[in-house]
Amino acid sequence: MFDRLEIRVLPRGPRFAAQVRFWVNGEDVVHGVVGDGGRGPFARDALPADRPSPLRGRGEARRLFFGEPECTAGCCGGLSAFVQRTGGLVCWTGWETPRDESAPRDFYFEATQYDAELARAEADRSWRMD
Repeated sequence: MFDRLEIRVLPRGPRFAAQVRFWVNGEDVVHGVVGDGGRGPFARDALPADRPSPLRGRGEARRLFFGEPECTAGCCGGLSAFVQRTGGLVCWTGWETPRDESAPRDFYFEATQYDAELARAEADRSWRMD
């Protein structure tokens, strides 16, 4: 059975620009690891307007940033994983986490659902403050 992705953009707040959160199978993966006060990647980086999202995945695995705790990744480490596309599958594997945090399990997405959700998130520019 495949995992199911939902991408949500949190609006700009007092400390951070708009940021992305990744809900997999109904759970916020970023919050589950970095906790209250942490953040996901900035929306402008994860969902850029001028190029395809790095989340698209390619044949070669690339390590992508998914979040950091309130103290920042430079202090305690960040949340990252390899994203790779293989045929009809997009995989998030090889998690690295902030110090003393448990890693999420690996996720395996059916590429059609994954691509549709990513396209939806890329098209929704309501978070932009231009």
